[in-house]
This record gives sequence, structure tokens and C-alpha cells, in this order.
Amino acid sequence: MVAREKLSRLKEKFGTAIQRADLPGAGRLFVFVEPAALKAICQHVFRDLDARYIISIGADDRPFSGKFMVAHNFAFDKESLLTSIATYLPADNPKVDSISDVVPAANWAEREIHDLIGIEPVGHRYLKRLVLPDGWPDGVHPLRKDFAWNQVPEGYDDTREFKFDEPPEGCTVVPFGPFHPTLDEPAHFRLYIEGEMVRGCEYRGFMVHRGIEKLAESVLTYNDIPMMAERICGICGCVHNVAYAQAVESAAAIKPPPRAEYIRTIMLEIERLHSHLLWVGLACHIVGFDTLFMQSWRIREPIMWIAEKISGNRKTYALCVIGGVRWDITPEVKDELRKLLDKLEAEWTPVVAAVSKDKNIQKRTRGVGIADRALVKNMGLVGPVARSAGVDIDCRRDHPYAAYDRLDFEVITEGGCDVWSRVLVRAKEVFESIKIIRQCLEKMEDGPLQLTIKDELPVGRLGLSSVEAPRGESHHFVITGENNRPRRWRVRAPTYQNLQGIPAMIKDQQLADMTISLGSIDPCFSCTDRMETIDLKSGVTKVWTQEELLKLTRTKKT
Repeated sequence: MVAREKLSRLKEKFGTAIQRADLPGAGRLFVFVEPAALKAICQHVFRDLDARYIISIGADDRPFSGKFMVAHNFAFDKESLLTSIATYLPADNPKVDSISDVVPAANWAEREIHDLIGIEPVGHRYLKRLVLPDGWPDGVHPLRKDFAWNQVPEGYDDTREFKFDEPPEGCTVVPFGPFHPTLDEPAHFRLYIEGEMVRGCEYRGFMVHRGIEKLAESVLTYNDIPMMAERICGICGCVHNVAYAQAVESAAAIKPPPRAEYIRTIMLEIERLHSHLLWVGLACHIVGFDTLFMQSWRIREPIMWIAEKISGNRKTYALCVIGGVRWDITPEVKDELRKLLDKLEAEWTPVVAAVSKDKNIQKRTRGVGIADRALVKNMGLVGPVARSAGVDIDCRRDHPYAAYDRLDFEVITEGGCDVWSRVLVRAKEVFESIKIIRQCLEKMEDGPLQLTIKDELPVGRLGLSSVEAPRGESHHFVITGENNRPRRWRVRAPTYQNLQGIPAMIKDQQLADMTISLGSIDPCFSCTDRMETIDLKSGVTKVWTQEELLKLTRTKKT
């Protein structure tokens, strides 16, 4: 068994620093270690054993164990193993050695743990605020159990502004965002420009942290949370819906009926189809090829219609409950879906041929936004960004879930490491999704949609789930809890890791290539509830607070 072999190697090297381990089933390993050994063990797992970094999690476990917890999650993709290296920290001194100098991809996650839970990653080289709003008071950590989900902290200052770093000598600051014509969501990149070349940048995101994880452990129940999870992302909603349900099922040792697994697979691939078709169209729009933009979106529209016919909604499917699915696929829908796939394949084939030969697109995308294998490894980049660098990873094959272990498909890779390669990966993956759905329709057997769960879910169990979103791996971590809800739920969307690669991807490239380089990771940002306005007559700048915007929406015009 792979998990036992990895555990044996860790015990052989680190001895009594390995306190205990849980092997709940195939493909999962939880290792609890001494705090002082956590960094060395993570370095060994990441560098020597060549595991892929996924995410770091902090948890306030004081009401249950009297301690805080930190976990660093890794994937052994070739061995189909997800691993969590965890440690407990004293309540009166929640500090642990930072791993970000040996695992650079952990940079943001450790900063987030410091912001939201107050666990200090000792030795972190850039422990600047990441998630909390600008005016949030220092020393207040909203994911601690003694902080209420609807609490407004004392000392909140809505006039406080975020302090950016000083630009390098000789560089001019060019703000890209938070509102930009080519981005549908807010993101603020403070670019450092020398002439026409980008020499560096600082990112300020998380403009409104919606507190989804806090709501999950405070007021929602296990079967409420899939609906909330769907709203994490406007495109990958079904991915988060399924990933959360699978994390809980993993923790509670629940296996959905086979028919439910096939339906989950079909809906995930429908979501992948409409996402890739949308992205190819947007990429062409960014580089000025609006004809292909319109064609791609035209071809995409029937996919939205069939999703609505199955679930009642074009985008938010409300698919999963713990132990199964809500919606069935009828024989009539099966026939319609088969015809739709035939039509989609016939129409997409000439589009891909046209894109592959288009010299104008290639001139705008070849050699642009470089993310090579080393950057993919060090920053934990996933999805088409990784596969366009020749990194052959895909959770559907490497950590099979739903019905993927019963299906045959190819993982598409390219070697250019650039935007052009990402275009090709996504365009070709459309054909694989068509192939997967066809197989599901053929192999799907009759049977129940949901497992009957009579008993309450066990408490204190850990669950991991990785689902391959169109953008890359979405990872969910769950600790089951009391009151029919989890104690801790941690979500890591693919954009969370891929955004960390942008500074390297745009460095020493032309400013004009910034938009397509950023667009090539298909970024997904949260919405924002504040804005800045400039009076064109007086030149006065004003930052509007949430309260002021709310008041404006309720003021009747005369």
C-alpha cells in the first residue's frame, strides 16, 4: 500500500517526531508530527519525495483539544495519494516555523493563516496582510472560534488604506485594476514599469472576503454548504459543490451510489465544456479576434441549455447532497445530450483547426506569459498552466473520484510553457470532455441517486477531496463536527495558486502582454463592495465605504 510505504519512509527518517498517523482508506494519509519537525518533514516530502504542494490550513481547535492546528497538504500524483502533514500548537503561543522558504508555494497560505487565525509562521520573509480588509484592526482573527460569524470588530477603520511597497528604483507605477476593461472582476496589480517593460508587481486582492468558511462552521449544515460552495466561483460552481461533498464523504467513509457518481461526472464535464469554450472566446477577444470570440460563445450556448434542462439552471446546478445527487438524467435527456455532443464536436473541430494555424494569435501568445516546469513546481501551479509546461497532472486520472476510474481519456499536455500552449491545451480538452460524457452515457447503470444515511456523521474525522476544475485542481479540506456541520472547512481554488505565478510570468515582458498573460490562467476573483471615484472637474478622489454604497442604493432619486 502506497500510504504505508510513505509513512514507513517518514518514520525511518524522522523517528519519534512522527507522533501518529491515520490511513482512513486508499489514497489518503494523515500524519501528525512534532511542531519543531514540521518544516523539515515538509521539505523532505516536497523536495526529496517530490510531492506536489496543495495548500496549508490553520484551525482553531481549542474548544476540542485545547490547541491550534496547522496542516500542510501535498499530493503524490503518480501514486494517487493525498497527504496531510499536521501539527498541534499550544493555545497560549500559536507559533510554528514557516515552510515558505523551502516550499515557496506556501507563501499566501501562511499569510492567510496569520490573518484569519493568528498563527504566526516564524521566519516568513513577507508577512504582509493578505486577506483581511484594509481597516480591519490588528490582532483580531475572524476564524477563531471565539469570534462570531456576524461580529463587527471594535476599532474597524473604513478610512484606512492599504500600504503598497515602494517601487524599484527607475520604475514607474502603473495600476492595473482593481477595475479594468478586460477583467470582469476586481483585481489590483500594481505594476512596476521601466519604459514598456514590466519589472515587477504587487498584488492586492481579497477585496471582500465573504466569510464562506466561517458561515459553514457557524450556521450552515452539511447539506446547506454545497449550495454555498457553488457560489465560490461563477464558472466552477459544480466543481466546488462536488469537491465539498466528496471531502465530507471521505471523512465519514460514505460512498455514493454508482449512478450518482456517473451523473456527477457528466455534470462536471458539461461545466468543463462551457468553461473552456468561454475561455477560448475571451482569449481571442483579448487579442482582438472577435470573430472567433463570437463563434466560440455561439457553440457554447447549447451546453448551457442542456445544463438547464437537467438541473433547472444554466450555471448553478445544486447537484450534490452528502451521499449522492439531486437530479437524474432521463432517457430523453440522454438522447438529446448525445446529439448535442455530435454537433459540438462537428462545429469545434474546424474552430480548433483555424486557431491552430492562425499566425496573428500565435504572434500575440507565443513566448508570452512563460511558466516553466520549475515555476510550476515551486509555486504549485495547476491545470492548463501546468500542463502547458509539460507537467502531466490531472486529478481526474491521478486521484480518481466520481466515475473517472471507469473511463478512458487522455491528459492533454503541451511544451511551450506560454499562453499559446494554454490555448491549445484548453481547445483540445474539449474533445476529451466529449469523449468522457459519451462513455458515461453508455456505462451509467440504473439505481438510486442517493445513499440513505440514518446515523449522524462521525465527529472529528478529516477528509480531503481534489477535483479537476477547468482551471485546475480545486481542493477541499474538512474536519467533521457537531451540530450537523463541519468544525473546519478549507477551500483552495486553482486561481489561489495560479495567481502566485503571475509576477514571474509577466516579469521582463511588455506591458501590452499583461492582459493576455493574466487572462491565460483564467483568473477568478471575488466580487467587491467598495469603489473609488474621481470628480473630473475638481480632481478629488473618494473611496466609498460599504455603508455609503448601501445608503446610495436606498436613496430615491427625485
